[in-house]
Amino acid sequence: MIIFINGPINSGKSTISKLLQKELGKTAVVEIDSLRAFIEWMPLEQAIPINLQNAVSVIENFANQQLNVIVPYPLSKENHDYFLRELKDYQLIFITLAPKLDIILNNRGIRELSKWEIKRIKHHYQIGIHNPEFGTIIDNSNQTPEETLESIKNCLF
Repeated sequence: MIIFINGPINSGKSTISKLLQKELGKTAVVEIDSLRAFIEWMPLEQAIPINLQNAVSVIENFANQQLNVIVPYPLSKENHDYFLRELKDYQLIFITLAPKLDIILNNRGIRELSKWEIKRIKHHYQIGIHNPEFGTIIDNSNQTPEETLESIKNCLF
């Protein structure tokens, strides 16, 4: 199973991915943002296509080893379509975490949002990351991580 956890910055993608990983077992979490560290000197817009290419290779590697794969990443329609094309031989599941903007702009948990992150969150909402035309959308504004996990499990099983 390959599960993409979509959503803007600070929507809970990484937290939920870790909880889901424990729940599923035999699961790799592929943090595409971690791949950025290899080329952090490169401007973000140039790095994104390279990071996505690398992510496809890593996802395929884990899936071919019979592991579940969870990919927490903010997906545009273009990126969604790219993964559909590149991973056409696999079943892909897309779930979007979409808390309300006024909630997501606040510090959640121990995370302290930077000015850049706040700007990027607003950008994600402007381009519709929180409300895509694909997959299942979960408004986790007032949910605990455990409640969000249950919502996702209801979508999967």
